Amino acid sequence: MCDSLLAVKADTADGVAVFAKNSDRPPNEGQYLKYVPAEDHPVNSRVKCTYIEIPQATHTNAVLLSKPYWIWGAEMGVNDKKVVIGNEAVFPKVPTEKNTKLIGMDLVRLGLERGNTARGALEVMIALLEEFGQGGSCTTTCEPYYSSFLIADPDDAWVLETAGKWYAAKHVTRSDSISNYLTIEADYELVSQGLAEHAVKMGWAKSVKDFKFGDAYNSFLTTKLIGGPRRRAVTMQKLSEGKGRIDVPYMMSILRAHLPDGGRGKNWQPQHSVLLGTDVCMHSGFGIIRDSNTAGSLVVHLDKKRPTIFVTGTASPCTSVFKPVWMDASFPDLGPAPTDEFDPNSLFWRHELLHRATVQDYEARIATYAAELAALELEFVEGGLAIAGGSAKKRAKYSAECFAKAAAIEPEWYERVLQVPAQPKGAMIYNYAWDTYNKQAKMPKL
Repeated sequence: MCDSLLAVKADTADGVAVFAKNSDRPPNEGQYLKYVPAEDHPVNSRVKCTYIEIPQATHTNAVLLSKPYWIWGAEMGVNDKKVVIGNEAVFPKVPTEKNTKLIGMDLVRLGLERGNTARGALEVMIALLEEFGQGGSCTTTCEPYYSSFLIADPDDAWVLETAGKWYAAKHVTRSDSISNYLTIEADYELVSQGLAEHAVKMGWAKSVKDFKFGDAYNSFLTTKLIGGPRRRAVTMQKLSEGKGRIDVPYMMSILRAHLPDGGRGKNWQPQHSVLLGTDVCMHSGFGIIRDSNTAGSLVVHLDKKRPTIFVTGTASPCTSVFKPVWMDASFPDLGPAPTDEFDPNSLFWRHELLHRATVQDYEARIATYAAELAALELEFVEGGLAIAGGSAKKRAKYSAECFAKAAAIEPEWYERVLQVPAQPKGAMIYNYAWDTYNKQAKMPKL
């Protein structure tokens, strides 16, 4: 389960579009930040994606990817042409392909490597989808699914949604978000040939004239269980409420949203609704609906001259600090790429000590460091945006300092958290789930 959102220029405080995304994945599936430089390739060369090999482009853009460790592609990323893409899992009526083809994360990376604008990336992704199709497991838990995408640059944005080989795309002219269901209805501008006719043939739509993509292709039960419409309602409401004053911190606050309902509300804790509850800031629980946790988060200030990229590189944005990076400045050394087992040398797994200790009793334990986290992050955001016009050398130095500061203070927060006894109410199933995750990952005792 994931969410991607875009505040268009007309709705932001400084007239610069802002993109944001949470990547929700299995809790032990390490995700990391990978920079790939621009490169020229020999004519007729090929590239191995996650499962299949396809023709390589003669030139690929430099890209910064936030990617699960085992996948060639990425959940989200930015290129050196100022294009950003995020994807969401969708579960339409079209049966998923178990045969290995391209997966949604491959299309994210291919769109970034080969697209110089949002529209250009869209066209690249559509062409590849039509030629090679989608298929194959998309997680370490062997789950196949299809994808939707939010694609943006400083001046333009598109939503591309798929159901197997079928697709629809719409131009984004107002602040928008996507989640784990098909959001495009009759407002599409580009569609697969025969899309409406296929829906009528399958009995999903009454007529071509009245065809609506999401209404016809969404699986009602899966859409309801996963909670995509509910989460999107929250992100859309927050985008509307912030109109005219949206900025980078505001978008970060949306990514940290925990949804109030029933007995949750003010005293929200992740062990509530342990089987079915889903949030924008996703916390794993028990069962197939709650088997995802936000593994990484991204916010991009899409300035025309030089976008500033804010990344966590770590799980659960409510326990993580966003740090600034730039495509043209050297990237900090974050240690080895994580796997599915604890590694104290990787950024992702070091943070898991703090994250997993915190969620044992979220309300009590997050209070021990939330104010310091917010202050440190605001320092990084303001400093990053202020230095965005400076030299690459200065920006690289500042970025490295931010990562180092966050790395230095997290162990202090972890020790502080451990001093607070974990006594959440009604957490038996929730604790069982996390004990299982921790044993599988060979985590140290928390």
